[in-house]
Amino acid sequence: MLSLLKNVNRYNFILASQSPRRYELLKMIGLKFKVRPSHIDEIYQDHLQPSEYAVKNAKKKGAFIALKYPESIVIAADTIVILKDEILEKPKDEAHAYTILKRLNGKTHKVITGFGFIAEGMQKSLFDYDVTEVTFRKLTQNEIKTYINTGEPFDKAGGYGAQGHGSLLIKSVNGCFFNVVGLPLAKFFILLDKFLLRLS
Repeated sequence: MLSLLKNVNRYNFILASQSPRRYELLKMIGLKFKVRPSHIDEIYQDHLQPSEYAVKNAKKKGAFIALKYPESIVIAADTIVILKDEILEKPKDEAHAYTILKRLNGKTHKVITGFGFIAEGMQKSLFDYDVTEVTFRKLTQNEIKTYINTGEPFDKAGGYGAQGHGSLLIKSVNGCFFNVVGLPLAKFFILLDKFLLRLS
């Protein structure tokens, strides 16, 4: 593992995301990279399974940046929140945030992150996804409103951030916690190892 982390930085990596959470996670494991956000509209298609939707959006984001930087390895990801097979998007306003959090209140939902790598210059790509179950504790109306007033829900799928004030909403997590934040690090590392072997 340590040998991979040492050798991996001879590659030029680009993170196709403006998410500060993904930025911090990749920095945490010592990866060196540049950030080039991909502003691609995410359009849900009914015929896709949620995991397929997350992977497809990640691929779209990555491909957009990879065409501009064909000599780099582009890292792309997309995280969605699922409640009873329905995708809960980022809140549009306070009222929408309240509606989302009220629906999640006291229930278990799924967080799915599609993620992967594209090396356009070598015509190589590899993607996967991870699923984590998150259970909210029973929240009062005042707690929901107080959380919304922090401003944290508005750039996050499902209207909460597990690494911030939103951690106080969570009763339990079944699966990779980092997946809820935005990138399943262990699975990310395994997929990166496979991808670099394909390039060698």
